[in-house]
Amino acid sequence: MNAPRDFSAPAQPDYAPRPLPAEMLSALQTRFGARCNTALAMRQQHGRDESVFDLPPPEAVVFAESNEEVAEVLALANAHRVPVIPYGAGTSLEGHLLAVQGGISLDLSRMNRILRINAEDLTVTVQAGVTRNQLNAEIRHQGLFFPIDPGADASIGGMSATRASGTNAVRYGTMKENVLGLTVATAAGQLVHTGSRARKSSAGYDLTRLYVGSEGTLGAICEITLRLYPLPEAVSAAVCSFESIDAAVRTTIAIIQMGVPIARCELLDAHAVRAVNRHDKLTLREAPMLLMEFHGSEAGVAEQAALVQEIAAEHGGTDFEWATTPEDRTRLWTARHHAYLSALQMKPGCRAVTTDTCVPISRLAESINASVEEVEASGLPYFIVGHVGDGNFHMGYLIDPELPRERETAERLSAQMVARAIALEGSCTGEHGIGLHKQGFLVQEAGEGAIDQMRAIKRALDPNDIMNPGKIFGLTGER
Repeated sequence: MNAPRDFSAPAQPDYAPRPLPAEMLSALQTRFGARCNTALAMRQQHGRDESVFDLPPPEAVVFAESNEEVAEVLALANAHRVPVIPYGAGTSLEGHLLAVQGGISLDLSRMNRILRINAEDLTVTVQAGVTRNQLNAEIRHQGLFFPIDPGADASIGGMSATRASGTNAVRYGTMKENVLGLTVATAAGQLVHTGSRARKSSAGYDLTRLYVGSEGTLGAICEITLRLYPLPEAVSAAVCSFESIDAAVRTTIAIIQMGVPIARCELLDAHAVRAVNRHDKLTLREAPMLLMEFHGSEAGVAEQAALVQEIAAEHGGTDFEWATTPEDRTRLWTARHHAYLSALQMKPGCRAVTTDTCVPISRLAESINASVEEVEASGLPYFIVGHVGDGNFHMGYLIDPELPRERETAERLSAQMVARAIALEGSCTGEHGIGLHKQGFLVQEAGEGAIDQMRAIKRALDPNDIMNPGKIFGLTGER
């Protein structure tokens, strides 16, 4: 069993590589031709994400274009016991797609067709490579939208595999609540179907929920059936500034506890606001800020907005700025989605050690305030953004990759922040997932017994540990 890592030093996976046999590579090249690529540039592109880990790339990249092709690759890999890492848009943050033992990066981005739109039932079935922006562009003409918005234009397959959420989760939930069914290629190369288009079912084990959030360790998600929602009649967005993060967070807590059906409630600290101002040429007040959005009828949105403005004023909120036109709302939310990249530009050449936690809403102020005190005392530059409406926030520590002590400090602060969240009966990750970075934290949160059960499921479905090995809880295969 993996023990929690010692965060006094940077964590770097060190697993023995599993070579790609010449026989298997030849079979892939014969079957896929130019869609089996071994060029270094292509392999490097598929062997790097937004995490701080630097690992060798996969030995080959295969571009699949159908469910059957995905199954073929997995069957061949299983026969040769070669690792396979499903790849979507490459936007993960915790090392999910890194080739810790080499092997094949299985790129599903060309599986990008919207297969069926059932507007009457508010469902859609898509291939794994469809991105959220692509999906919404297709369905908005029918008065529908898919609300899960992690910021990046991630693939629906990747969002399902990491149980993504994002800015709309406070009202619409996460991928867990919005995935109705899947087609999955198993490690043995079998295509299985889970769930249905029905809104509920009590038929056997809930395999859909098993695969959603499994981070590619149990199989490769090929197709997804999703819930859709009618486009709201009215939408309004607002920003409000505060003298302190504490005041902004306590405003959020009051909004949620009063039952206001706010659609989005995002926190940006002063550092994040400063970064997006420079990046997007905005003039927002450089102070802790809430960015909110309201969905519903004209009357309902007006009522929600007035109540929230009253609550904010009670906590010292000022500089309310309303955005009712689509163009103004897009400007604000684009800036929010740029926060991560904007912050990186504040310290040229830096890398970001990012972490997220999720706590019960009543403990959110305590969690954020303590984390801010710790990072301020460390002297590291940082920024905070958060989907605070559901108790989830992100801390980004900006480090010089050439200075190991800065990485060590960031890892120590991250560990303290996560330990605090768990102590407050929260989670070590609200949406980033475990990947490589949070394995020790998962042990702290779930306990040894739960990890043993997770490992047992992994061994049952993937006995040769070919599916994204080394992620969530290390290696498990019997080799």
